[in-house]
Amino acid sequence: MIEPDHTRQELGRFLRAMRERCPAEGGGRRRTPGLRREELALRAGISTTWLAWLEQGREANPSPHALARLAGALGLSNAERAYLFGAAGRIDPEAPQRLEDEEAPESVRLLVQFAPGPAYGLDRSWRATCWNASAERLFPGWLDANGERNLLRYMFLRPEARAMLPDWHERARRLIAEFRADHVGRHADPASERLVAGLRQESQDFAMIWDRQVVLGREGGVRGFDHPWDGHLAFRQFTWIPADRPDTKVVVLHPA
Repeated sequence: MIEPDHTRQELGRFLRAMRERCPAEGGGRRRTPGLRREELALRAGISTTWLAWLEQGREANPSPHALARLAGALGLSNAERAYLFGAAGRIDPEAPQRLEDEEAPESVRLLVQFAPGPAYGLDRSWRATCWNASAERLFPGWLDANGERNLLRYMFLRPEARAMLPDWHERARRLIAEFRADHVGRHADPASERLVAGLRQESQDFAMIWDRQVVLGREGGVRGFDHPWDGHLAFRQFTWIPADRPDTKVVVLHPA
Protein backbone atom coordinates (compact mmCIF):
# COMPACT_ATOMS: atom_id res chain seq x y z
CA MET A 1 0.00 0.00 0.00
CA ILE A 2 1.33 3.48 -0.94
CA GLU A 3 1.39 5.71 2.14
CA PRO A 4 -0.01 9.27 1.90
CA ASP A 5 3.35 10.87 2.79
CA HIS A 6 5.02 8.96 -0.07
CA THR A 7 2.35 10.27 -2.48
CA ARG A 8 2.88 13.83 -1.22
CA GLN A 9 6.64 13.46 -1.74
CA GLU A 10 6.05 12.28 -5.31
CA LEU A 11 3.83 15.29 -5.92
CA GLY A 12 6.47 17.58 -4.45
CA ARG A 13 9.25 16.16 -6.60
CA PHE A 14 7.10 16.51 -9.70
CA LEU A 15 6.24 20.14 -8.98
CA ARG A 16 9.85 21.04 -8.34
CA ALA A 17 10.98 19.36 -11.56
CA MET A 18 8.31 21.21 -13.55
CA ARG A 19 9.28 24.53 -11.93
CA GLU A 20 12.97 24.04 -12.69
CA ARG A 21 12.08 23.23 -16.28
CA CYS A 22 10.37 26.60 -16.85
CA PRO A 23 12.51 29.32 -18.47
CA ALA A 24 13.82 31.81 -15.94
CA GLU A 25 12.25 35.25 -15.98
CA GLY A 26 14.46 38.08 -17.20
CA GLY A 27 17.20 35.78 -18.51
CA GLY A 28 20.72 35.90 -17.10
CA ARG A 29 22.71 33.30 -15.18
CA ARG A 30 21.36 31.73 -12.00
CA ARG A 31 22.66 29.27 -9.47
CA THR A 32 19.55 27.09 -9.94
CA PRO A 33 17.64 26.40 -13.16
CA GLY A 34 14.14 27.54 -13.99
CA LEU A 35 11.77 29.70 -11.99
CA ARG A 36 12.24 30.63 -8.38
CA ARG A 37 9.44 29.62 -6.03
CA GLU A 38 8.47 33.26 -5.53
CA GLU A 39 8.16 33.73 -9.28
CA LEU A 40 5.97 30.65 -9.76
CA ALA A 41 3.85 31.54 -6.75
CA LEU A 42 3.29 35.02 -8.19
CA ARG A 43 2.34 33.60 -11.58
CA ALA A 44 -0.13 31.15 -10.02
CA GLY A 45 -1.54 33.58 -7.47
CA ILE A 46 -0.64 31.40 -4.48
CA SER A 47 1.49 31.75 -1.36
CA THR A 48 5.22 31.08 -1.65
CA THR A 49 5.11 29.32 1.72
CA TRP A 50 2.27 27.08 0.60
CA LEU A 51 4.16 26.21 -2.61
CA ALA A 52 7.22 25.35 -0.52
CA TRP A 53 5.10 23.01 1.61
CA LEU A 54 3.82 21.28 -1.52
CA GLU A 55 7.33 20.78 -2.89
CA GLN A 56 8.52 19.49 0.50
CA GLY A 57 5.75 16.86 0.61
CA ARG A 58 4.01 18.40 3.60
CA GLU A 59 0.24 18.31 4.22
CA ALA A 60 -0.77 21.35 2.20
CA ASN A 61 -4.18 19.97 1.02
CA PRO A 62 -4.19 21.66 -2.40
CA SER A 63 -7.60 22.55 -3.80
CA PRO A 64 -8.48 21.64 -7.41
CA HIS A 65 -8.60 25.32 -8.41
CA ALA A 66 -5.19 26.04 -6.88
CA LEU A 67 -3.75 23.08 -8.76
CA ALA A 68 -5.36 24.36 -11.95
CA ARG A 69 -3.62 27.73 -11.49
CA LEU A 70 -0.32 25.94 -10.88
CA ALA A 71 -0.77 23.81 -14.01
CA GLY A 72 -1.43 26.93 -16.07
CA ALA A 73 1.54 28.82 -14.62
CA LEU A 74 3.83 25.84 -15.32
CA GLY A 75 2.51 25.37 -18.87
CA LEU A 76 1.85 21.67 -18.29
CA SER A 77 0.85 19.38 -21.14
CA ASN A 78 -2.41 17.42 -20.91
CA ALA A 79 -0.55 14.32 -19.69
CA GLU A 80 1.44 16.33 -17.13
CA ARG A 81 -1.70 18.07 -15.91
CA ALA A 82 -3.48 14.72 -15.49
CA TYR A 83 -0.50 13.40 -13.53
CA LEU A 84 -0.51 16.48 -11.29
CA PHE A 85 -4.18 16.03 -10.37
CA GLY A 86 -3.80 12.27 -10.02
CA ALA A 87 -0.82 12.60 -7.67
CA ALA A 88 -2.75 15.15 -5.59
CA GLY A 89 -5.88 12.97 -5.51
CA ARG A 90 -8.03 15.75 -6.97
CA ILE A 91 -10.41 16.04 -9.93
CA ASP A 92 -9.43 18.57 -12.56
CA PRO A 93 -12.22 21.22 -12.68
CA GLU A 94 -11.31 22.02 -16.29
CA ALA A 95 -11.26 18.43 -17.55
CA PRO A 96 -13.53 18.04 -20.61
CA GLN A 97 -16.92 16.64 -19.71
CA ARG A 98 -18.04 13.53 -21.56
CA LEU A 99 -21.48 13.63 -23.13
CA GLU A 100 -23.95 11.07 -21.83
CA ASP A 101 -24.82 9.89 -25.35
CA GLU A 102 -21.28 10.11 -26.69
CA GLU A 103 -20.37 7.66 -29.42
CA ALA A 104 -17.74 4.99 -28.89
CA PRO A 105 -14.19 6.08 -29.78
CA GLU A 106 -12.68 4.54 -32.89
CA SER A 107 -10.32 2.33 -30.87
CA VAL A 108 -13.32 0.69 -29.19
CA ARG A 109 -15.42 0.37 -32.34
CA LEU A 110 -12.64 -1.35 -34.29
CA LEU A 111 -11.95 -3.89 -31.56
CA VAL A 112 -15.65 -4.70 -31.28
CA GLN A 113 -16.13 -4.88 -35.03
CA PHE A 114 -13.33 -7.39 -35.61
CA ALA A 115 -13.83 -9.52 -32.47
CA PRO A 116 -14.40 -13.21 -33.33
CA GLY A 117 -17.18 -13.60 -30.75
CA PRO A 118 -19.74 -11.44 -28.94
CA ALA A 119 -18.19 -8.07 -28.09
CA TYR A 120 -19.35 -4.68 -26.89
CA GLY A 121 -18.01 -1.33 -25.71
CA LEU A 122 -18.96 0.37 -22.44
CA ASP A 123 -18.68 4.03 -21.51
CA ARG A 124 -17.83 5.35 -18.03
CA SER A 125 -21.40 4.67 -16.82
CA TRP A 126 -21.38 1.18 -18.34
CA ARG A 127 -23.74 2.12 -21.14
CA ALA A 128 -23.21 0.07 -24.29
CA THR A 129 -21.85 2.39 -26.98
CA CYS A 130 -21.25 -0.23 -29.69
CA TRP A 131 -21.65 -3.99 -30.18
CA ASN A 132 -21.46 -6.61 -32.89
CA ALA A 133 -24.19 -8.90 -34.24
CA SER A 134 -23.12 -11.82 -32.02
CA ALA A 135 -23.51 -9.69 -28.89
CA GLU A 136 -26.91 -8.42 -30.03
CA ARG A 137 -28.14 -12.00 -30.38
CA LEU A 138 -26.63 -13.07 -27.04
CA PHE A 139 -28.24 -10.27 -25.01
CA PRO A 140 -31.98 -9.88 -25.78
CA GLY A 141 -33.41 -7.00 -23.79
CA TRP A 142 -30.09 -5.19 -23.68
CA LEU A 143 -28.56 -4.78 -27.14
CA ASP A 144 -31.59 -5.43 -29.34
CA ALA A 145 -33.81 -2.73 -30.82
CA ASN A 146 -35.90 -2.25 -27.67
CA GLY A 147 -33.13 -2.94 -25.17
CA GLU A 148 -32.00 -1.15 -22.03
CA ARG A 149 -28.61 0.17 -23.08
CA ASN A 150 -27.04 0.47 -19.63
CA LEU A 151 -25.58 -2.83 -18.39
CA LEU A 152 -26.54 -2.25 -14.74
CA ARG A 153 -30.10 -1.24 -15.59
CA TYR A 154 -30.39 -4.29 -17.84
CA MET A 155 -29.11 -6.56 -15.08
CA PHE A 156 -31.49 -5.30 -12.40
CA LEU A 157 -34.56 -4.12 -14.30
CA ARG A 158 -34.99 -6.45 -17.28
CA PRO A 159 -36.58 -9.90 -16.75
CA GLU A 160 -34.55 -11.26 -19.69
CA ALA A 161 -31.35 -10.96 -17.63
CA ARG A 162 -32.70 -12.89 -14.64
CA ALA A 163 -34.15 -15.60 -16.88
CA MET A 164 -30.95 -16.05 -18.89
CA LEU A 165 -28.34 -16.04 -16.10
CA PRO A 166 -28.44 -19.20 -13.95
CA ASP A 167 -26.18 -17.53 -11.36
CA TRP A 168 -27.92 -14.15 -11.49
CA HIS A 169 -27.43 -13.27 -7.80
CA GLU A 170 -23.68 -13.90 -7.87
CA ARG A 171 -23.26 -12.13 -11.21
CA ALA A 172 -25.29 -9.15 -9.94
CA ARG A 173 -23.23 -8.93 -6.75
CA ARG A 174 -19.97 -8.99 -8.71
CA LEU A 175 -21.20 -6.50 -11.29
CA ILE A 176 -22.02 -3.91 -8.61
CA ALA A 177 -18.69 -4.48 -6.84
CA GLU A 178 -16.83 -3.96 -10.13
CA PHE A 179 -18.83 -0.83 -10.96
CA ARG A 180 -18.16 0.58 -7.48
CA ALA A 181 -14.42 0.22 -8.13
CA ASP A 182 -14.92 2.20 -11.36
CA HIS A 183 -17.26 4.71 -9.72
CA VAL A 184 -14.97 5.74 -6.84
CA GLY A 185 -13.16 8.42 -8.85
CA ARG A 186 -16.32 9.74 -10.50
CA HIS A 187 -18.40 11.21 -7.69
CA ALA A 188 -18.51 14.46 -9.64
CA ASP A 189 -19.80 12.70 -12.76
CA PRO A 190 -23.52 13.53 -13.12
CA ALA A 191 -24.29 10.53 -15.36
CA SER A 192 -22.90 7.98 -12.89
CA GLU A 193 -24.53 9.73 -9.95
CA ARG A 194 -27.94 9.71 -11.63
CA LEU A 195 -27.53 6.06 -12.61
CA VAL A 196 -26.83 4.95 -9.04
CA ALA A 197 -29.58 7.15 -7.55
CA GLY A 198 -32.15 5.88 -10.07
CA LEU A 199 -31.28 2.21 -9.56
CA ARG A 200 -31.44 2.57 -5.78
CA GLN A 201 -35.04 3.74 -6.16
CA GLU A 202 -36.09 1.27 -8.85
CA SER A 203 -34.45 -1.91 -7.57
CA GLN A 204 -34.40 -3.17 -3.98
CA ASP A 205 -31.79 -5.75 -4.99
CA PHE A 206 -29.49 -3.05 -6.32
CA ALA A 207 -29.91 -0.85 -3.23
CA MET A 208 -29.21 -3.77 -0.88
CA ILE A 209 -26.07 -4.91 -2.72
CA TRP A 210 -24.79 -1.36 -3.29
CA ASP A 211 -25.01 -0.59 0.43
CA ARG A 212 -22.75 -3.54 1.26
CA GLN A 213 -19.79 -1.48 -0.02
CA VAL A 214 -18.08 -4.43 -1.75
CA VAL A 215 -15.33 -3.49 -4.23
CA LEU A 216 -13.80 -5.84 -6.80
CA GLY A 217 -11.59 -5.41 -9.84
CA ARG A 218 -13.10 -6.41 -13.16
CA GLU A 219 -11.87 -9.92 -13.90
CA GLY A 220 -12.40 -12.46 -16.61
CA GLY A 221 -13.66 -15.99 -16.23
CA VAL A 222 -16.34 -18.33 -17.51
CA ARG A 223 -19.83 -16.90 -17.97
CA GLY A 224 -22.80 -19.22 -18.46
CA PHE A 225 -26.09 -18.39 -20.18
CA ASP A 226 -29.41 -20.24 -20.55
CA HIS A 227 -30.22 -18.58 -23.83
CA PRO A 228 -33.88 -18.47 -24.96
CA TRP A 229 -32.98 -19.53 -28.53
CA ASP A 230 -29.56 -21.15 -28.38
CA GLY A 231 -29.81 -23.16 -25.16
CA HIS A 232 -26.96 -23.36 -22.67
CA LEU A 233 -23.88 -21.35 -23.68
CA ALA A 234 -20.55 -20.77 -21.95
CA PHE A 235 -18.00 -18.06 -22.72
CA ARG A 236 -14.73 -16.83 -21.27
CA GLN A 237 -14.88 -13.08 -20.69
CA PHE A 238 -12.01 -10.69 -21.40
CA THR A 239 -11.95 -6.94 -20.78
CA TRP A 240 -9.63 -4.31 -22.31
CA ILE A 241 -9.25 -0.63 -21.43
CA PRO A 242 -8.02 1.51 -24.37
CA ALA A 243 -4.99 3.67 -23.64
CA ASP A 244 -6.53 6.63 -25.50
CA ARG A 245 -9.81 6.48 -23.54
CA PRO A 246 -9.31 4.88 -20.11
CA ASP A 247 -12.88 5.82 -19.14
CA THR A 248 -14.17 3.21 -21.62
CA LYS A 249 -13.74 -0.55 -21.93
CA VAL A 250 -14.13 -3.35 -24.46
CA VAL A 251 -15.59 -6.71 -23.42
CA VAL A 252 -15.10 -9.79 -25.59
CA LEU A 253 -16.65 -13.22 -25.02
CA HIS A 254 -14.88 -16.29 -26.38
CA PRO A 255 -16.58 -19.72 -26.46
CA ALA A 256 -15.44 -21.77 -23.47
